[in-house]
Amino acid sequence: MEQFKREAGVLCHISALPGKYAIGSLGKEAYRFAQTLAKSGVKYWQVLPLVQTGFGDSPYSSVYSDSGNPYFIDLELLAKGGLITKEELKGAERKGEVDYGALYEERYPLLRKAFSRFNFDGADFRAFVKTGGQEDYALFMTAKTVFGGNFPDWEAGIRDRDADALEKLRTDYHEEYLFWHFLQYEFHLQWQALKSYCNGLGVKIIGDIPLYVAYDSADVWAHPELFRLDKKFKPAKVAGVPPDYFSKTGQLWGNPVYNWKEHEKDGYAWWRNRLNRALDTYDVVRIDHFRGLDRYYEIPYGAETAEHGEWKHGPKEKLFEGFESSAIIAEDLGVIDDGVRTLLKKTGFSGMKVLLFAFDGNPDNPFLPQNIGENSVCYTGTHDNDTVWGYAESLSAEEFILFRSRVAAALEERGVLVSIGKKGENLPEAFIRLAMSTNARLAVVPVQDILGLGNEARTNYPGIAEGNWKFRLSHRLGGASMKRMKKIIKKYGR
Repeated sequence: MEQFKREAGVLCHISALPGKYAIGSLGKEAYRFAQTLAKSGVKYWQVLPLVQTGFGDSPYSSVYSDSGNPYFIDLELLAKGGLITKEELKGAERKGEVDYGALYEERYPLLRKAFSRFNFDGADFRAFVKTGGQEDYALFMTAKTVFGGNFPDWEAGIRDRDADALEKLRTDYHEEYLFWHFLQYEFHLQWQALKSYCNGLGVKIIGDIPLYVAYDSADVWAHPELFRLDKKFKPAKVAGVPPDYFSKTGQLWGNPVYNWKEHEKDGYAWWRNRLNRALDTYDVVRIDHFRGLDRYYEIPYGAETAEHGEWKHGPKEKLFEGFESSAIIAEDLGVIDDGVRTLLKKTGFSGMKVLLFAFDGNPDNPFLPQNIGENSVCYTGTHDNDTVWGYAESLSAEEFILFRSRVAAALEERGVLVSIGKKGENLPEAFIRLAMSTNARLAVVPVQDILGLGNEARTNYPGIAEGNWKFRLSHRLGGASMKRMKKIIKKYGR
């Protein structure tokens, strides 16, 4: 893939797309969203991980790192295939923000009805199952259905993946095993169709790969030796980050950290296969928490905060030998030191710059528009930040006056003609124009900032387990906001 040109992107997760059926999907609203991007001159659509979510509803914690989220399967497409009735489709309607509790209770029974009408003897489906790409996932989810709980608590034969025990599970619960394959089959059909359509419009997809996987996942169950676990399969150390500008007590993620010595024995095959699958799924891959591949922060299992962890060395550049630098974005935020900078330089990956971090009064702040280099992806904010408008509203009167003056100074320095009102009017547009004016090859704007939305539209609060990932667009993107976006893109040569 060629290096980024001077282009623009929009960040909007699939879950946030508008529609009738409780959560965004891979159906017609996704196609219309892609059409709107293309008409506006946007060349990249960035999404969050597409994986099946688990406890906490985070796309950064999944039952399997290569799964597709069954909630994203478009129900209208299933109905067209005769798998869902009109009455069932009508019963699935639910507008407003995403309610994951209701989705869990209602969507899986509906998908099981669809599966009951599906011809799972079909050649294409059988070929999909035979590839084995979703074998660990299907077995894991079948065992979860049968035994419940976390995998270390399952009966020994299944927990330890004894071949005879797994074959018995596969045989005794064959339809359950095929149901989970069916979900992945339908998801991947719909995703590939959507991605091909986007690419045909000239819109490329930026996907996201979390650094870590969930503890209770098919990944850890299938390869426990690759993670820091004790003899009872409990984590010895867990992942997180120390206190930073996101959280005063750090972020305690709870994922098991990797046993990198074990990974090194086969040339990091598991990780490299995971990266290759991601590059097959998307056009460009953003690696979340990239700094953890230089040095990572591990916390004793059972700790209540992330304040008392320890830094350890990761695989560094050895992990990336042979990968194209232009197809990978490194999320190099957080506690950044010379080791991370060296790793970024050696790999050639584009780093991230976030304008919401720029205005602290330090002229050397690397996030200031004038300090952003070409090999960067510039964001107004990310899914872990408040929206521009939400951030401005959260400031005290004194803080806001200072923030506004610093943004105004940056606008003047960049020759950006936007007047910010006394109450912050036009701030989101100012941030968009500043991002587009930078030297960064790619500038990405969250859809919330395009619409000028406030804190109510925030996607995620890092370090807080509940109440996240609920945001949805109430209507289709377009109108004056995208006409303005198109003009801005043209103005700044993107």
